[in-house]
Amino acid sequence: MYRIAAIYHFTRFDNPAALRLPLLTLCETERISGTLLLAREGINGTIAGPEAGIARVLTHLRTLPGCADLEWKESRSAAQPFRRMKVRLKREIVTMGQPDVDPLARVGHHVAPGDWNDLIQSPDVAVIDTRNDYEVAIGTFEGAVDPMTASFRDFPAWWAENRHRFHNKRIAMFCTGGIRCEKSTNYLLGQGVEEVYHLKGGILKYLEEVPEAESLWQGACFVFDGRVSVGHRLKEGPHLLCHACRRPILPEDCARPEYEEGVACHHCVHETDDEDKARFRERQRQITLAEARGARHLKMIHEG
Repeated sequence: MYRIAAIYHFTRFDNPAALRLPLLTLCETERISGTLLLAREGINGTIAGPEAGIARVLTHLRTLPGCADLEWKESRSAAQPFRRMKVRLKREIVTMGQPDVDPLARVGHHVAPGDWNDLIQSPDVAVIDTRNDYEVAIGTFEGAVDPMTASFRDFPAWWAENRHRFHNKRIAMFCTGGIRCEKSTNYLLGQGVEEVYHLKGGILKYLEEVPEAESLWQGACFVFDGRVSVGHRLKEGPHLLCHACRRPILPEDCARPEYEEGVACHHCVHETDDEDKARFRERQRQITLAEARGARHLKMIHEG
């Protein structure tokens, strides 16, 4: 079994570039795969590998400036869910495009998974899913508002257009692991919303801790690794990934006439032209040849 650690931590890195190579070297030495993002505002990502190797990387991360109290969420997978290791430098560890947003200044009230159900069932609470539309499509909390945004960067514009819907409401927000809510709750507080809450540890922590019989979660949770989706107790879900559009699909979707492996699915068949599809077919041909040789082709999933 591979140990998977999902990590995010807001802190101040004066020189994130200086942290990159030592971190990448350690991960490669310990046979760790995944993606970690470094920015001046902190670190974000998911890694997977042997138990001891993950432990050494987490120990190293806790030595970084301001990361002594770094936390992570763990799960297990029978197969390595990533193809390679990447440590990237970014402007933001989760892109919202709002320079005044500062999760280190203040965020919404953290709500433990065990207390989440009571909060979101209160009649004066509006529940908002801050994830992207393709994530929400396969699962969300009962009664949650779906902003139908293609990316997190779209959330401020959606709020500007819809804030009137939430007059005199307390706002409860959630996302996969909690990182987007650190920014979105700070943003809403800056917009004058008085009571803002968010699910501590995100959906992943809720699915891990709340018994299925008591759960208000419906469907599966999209994850940015080879498992594609997880359910209660973080059990791997049924979804596959369309490697053309990087959206989750079900096994039965592969029998639909729009589906061509690596080229298109029913979600994206009309979103690309013939030239795009020809390029995707060539990429898929190279992947098939590499697999026939027993090689590992870098057929990457969407990571974010």
